[in-house]
Amino acid sequence: MSLKIIVLAKQVPDTRNVGKDAMTAEGTVNRSALPAIFNPEDLNALEQALRLKDAHPGSTVTLLTMGPGRAAEIIREGLYRGADNGYLLTDRAFAGADTLATSYALATAIRKIGDYDIILGGRQAIDGDTAQVGPQVAEKLGLPQVTYAEEILNVDETGRKITVKRHIDGGVETVEAPLPLVITVNGSAAPCRPRNAKLVMKYKYALGKQERPAELPHAGLYEQRPYLNIQEWSVTDVNGDLSQCGLAGSPTKVKAIQNIVFQAKESKTLTGSDADIENLMVELLANHTIG
Repeated sequence: MSLKIIVLAKQVPDTRNVGKDAMTAEGTVNRSALPAIFNPEDLNALEQALRLKDAHPGSTVTLLTMGPGRAAEIIREGLYRGADNGYLLTDRAFAGADTLATSYALATAIRKIGDYDIILGGRQAIDGDTAQVGPQVAEKLGLPQVTYAEEILNVDETGRKITVKRHIDGGVETVEAPLPLVITVNGSAAPCRPRNAKLVMKYKYALGKQERPAELPHAGLYEQRPYLNIQEWSVTDVNGDLSQCGLAGSPTKVKAIQNIVFQAKESKTLTGSDADIENLMVELLANHTIG
């Protein structure tokens, strides 16, 4: 059984490098002031997709991301690792989107793609930590969902069902769900495989329209090799409602973000003796840390 898999991926600012210029005056993240990386848990989701592709010959993996022109780098990274194609949602009208507007935009793009069996994404993005987009996409598409996935165990070809191991508080749960569905993957799942050297050579010139310079070297390649053209979609291309996109469709407003570094004012060294452990317990009980 071949599967049509969509992976939701995001280019995120590296939150380890948040500085004074990290916010715009409108209260949105100033992405140009921060290094951009592939959202870590989306890489875990991509690995699950690629494992399904390996196990089910003829399957395809399509990446879907939203962002400015430079976010095409996410598509290239996916192609280097084994994905088949990708789409970049890019339009000034998408800018400043919260989770509600983001999930709306992604859902409209998925409807345009049309044919799919499994939609995979990371549990959450490191620039928001909300874990809302995947479930919201499932709700907007009317699909079942499995969250906190650790591993996809099996796909039943005849019954059109999937078995997933998920991590929950206090243990591990194995669940079964019908296809099509949305799955969000934990960062504790298997890490994504590295780039494939042959695929890097094949896709190294893959570009979106916004990335192409006026004097484009190797211009003839893009007619000879259509797979090097990363497709970009605007709000109009996906038949989106402007009132539900970007800032206009975002009821959540970020007031401020800041980088907080915790510093210990004092430290205490304990041995493994019964007396030290007993004294520690008394102290924790006294200041109501426990008990």
